[in-house]
Amino acid sequence: MAHYAFLDDQNIVTEVITGIDETELIEGKDPEAWYAEFRGQACKRTSYNGKIRKNYAGVGYKYDAKKDAFIAPKPFESWKLDNKTCQWVAPVAYPSDGLEYTWNEAELYWEAVIYDNQTAE
Repeated sequence: MAHYAFLDDQNIVTEVITGIDETELIEGKDPEAWYAEFRGQACKRTSYNGKIRKNYAGVGYKYDAKKDAFIAPKPFESWKLDNKTCQWVAPVAYPSDGLEYTWNEAELYWEAVIYDNQTAE
């Protein structure tokens, strides 16, 4: 089994399906071409392990033909795209202290998540 992403005319993923193995042909055509013709939409294979097209496609991701990669929507204005991994990177590294954090875009820092049963140190 393989996974395939359907793209709109702006190369935005509209749907991801599980389909025929990429090594098999459908009516003599490779699966990307057959699915594209059948649906009337561009179709690109995607994989969970990131070995092709950098990232597993999700609805709303953009396919960049020059990079041959699926790129998630930009999460925050301050984040930059890592051209090697095609993943968004915060301007400050995520803390490695084992706590959970959320990004504070207004102040540009990682803010610790404090739950009701915790106290800030």
